[in-house]
Amino acid sequence: MPRDPARIAAALPFWLSLVFVPLIAAGAAWGGWWLALPPLYGIGMITLLDYITGLNVENPDTETPVTELFWYRLITLIWLPVQLALIFGTLWWVSASGHLAVHELIILFYGIGVASGAVGIVYAHELLHQKNRAERWLGDLLLASVLYSHFRSEHLQVHHRYVGTPRDPVSARYNEGFWRFFLRVLTSSPGSAWRAEGVMLKRRGRGIWHLSNPFWLYAVLQAGFLALAFWIGGWAGLALFVWQAFIAILHLEVTNYIEHYGLTRRYLGEGRYEHVLPRHSWNAAHRASNWLLINLQRHSDHHYKPDRRFPLLQTYSDEEAPQLPFGYPALVALAVVPPLWRRVMNPRVRAWRRQFYPDIRDWSAYKAGTTPMPRGAS
Repeated sequence: MPRDPARIAAALPFWLSLVFVPLIAAGAAWGGWWLALPPLYGIGMITLLDYITGLNVENPDTETPVTELFWYRLITLIWLPVQLALIFGTLWWVSASGHLAVHELIILFYGIGVASGAVGIVYAHELLHQKNRAERWLGDLLLASVLYSHFRSEHLQVHHRYVGTPRDPVSARYNEGFWRFFLRVLTSSPGSAWRAEGVMLKRRGRGIWHLSNPFWLYAVLQAGFLALAFWIGGWAGLALFVWQAFIAILHLEVTNYIEHYGLTRRYLGEGRYEHVLPRHSWNAAHRASNWLLINLQRHSDHHYKPDRRFPLLQTYSDEEAPQLPFGYPALVALAVVPPLWRRVMNPRVRAWRRQFYPDIRDWSAYKAGTTPMPRGAS
């Protein structure tokens, strides 16, 4: 275990997620206005820190060995027990004490959902991209704790392969409001992930119901967490668990909405699309929100090099990738009000088109998501 103080100091800002723990504990203990602290921290305080700390346009050495990334990776490795304690420890406490009113419980578990979504799913995303089996297991457990296990199949087998094409449910279309996008993703992504797994199984000569289909694992893990919530808090506990899961999913999908809004890959004909480039994801170099979200906002590089660990992700200039005006926390608040979102982002999408695809005159099929399906897509 490397103990270089300089490396520990450099990694420490990425542990901002732990601030959620005392804030949620305060809300669970005292209720009232204390309950506002987790969401205010996740959106308001991080946005203020973005303003104070500015942009980070420095790029780390991509050849840095994984052994030098221990203190960065550690926060993602310890988060599962932290998240389970936040969810089920809080559920046990409020069920046993009975000191919070119904509306306080709803707000409290909304705050837990902010943490399990804005942090837990982001960490799961990082872990599931790794080849290490233990890390992938941690990612699966984190996703199961918010009832969104199929995200693993959808993200790895569909989103990264087909981003910016009609086959990808989570590539937000130009002028598509978030709430319409959210409903479309909730209804289409599970089936999309199921079909993708079916294709993988067929290639191995197996049927869709074969036990190697990860949907069996997804079902068992999610059922286990639902049973645990019911055992701790009865029907009320089960409802609060599902509520925090819904809020976590909401935060994931609004993030997905932001990451690729209005961006498409050029159709080359005969079912072929251009390769994924940094220009096909929105980039954000805002320092504090990248600390909280472990560099997720360096999304252009994540799609360009999906196997690159988060401390090594690169940022890009506006000549290489489109730039977001704010970090994700501020844009989450903007995205849930579609008229405001369009006012801020639609001109940027049109500028992106002029910059990277000046020869394309008719964008109607791209905007409607009606360009042909990619070759070989299920």
